[in-house]
Amino acid sequence: MKTADLTIRPARAADIPVLVALYADDDLGKLREETGAAPDQGYMEAFAAIDTDPNHVLAVGECDGRVVATLLLSFLPGLSRHGAWRAQVEAMRVARDLRGQGLGRQMIDWAVGQARARGCALVQLTSDQRRPEAHRFYEQAGFVPSHLGFKLRLDD
Repeated sequence: MKTADLTIRPARAADIPVLVALYADDDLGKLREETGAAPDQGYMEAFAAIDTDPNHVLAVGECDGRVVATLLLSFLPGLSRHGAWRAQVEAMRVARDLRGQGLGRQMIDWAVGQARARGCALVQLTSDQRRPEAHRFYEQAGFVPSHLGFKLRLDD
């Protein structure tokens, strides 16, 4: 899966420390991720669940052998819209030193292509209200802020 200088592939367990570091590399992520020598059991179990479920793809983008981007693409069935499937993009990150070079757009374009190939009627995502740069990015990629999202934390 190659798009220009970015190779997109499914993540491997060996990628987990790099992915967690990507998640932690912003003001919000650093408060909720634990980086260290080895990923904890929670990360390992989540990876195994994602990796064995055909409706989820944890993708990484590589440049010159370095993992520099990631996103989780989930395929969700639904009864609305005449039984339409939708794709959900989560946890998209690009390495800080490479932002603004089009890698995020390549990741999103790849995800949209995967959704089309699976017959999805739409691609959806959420973005924290405190990330205005991400909102501009998604709007430039064609996404419309059409819904108000709500979350209920259960891990407190």
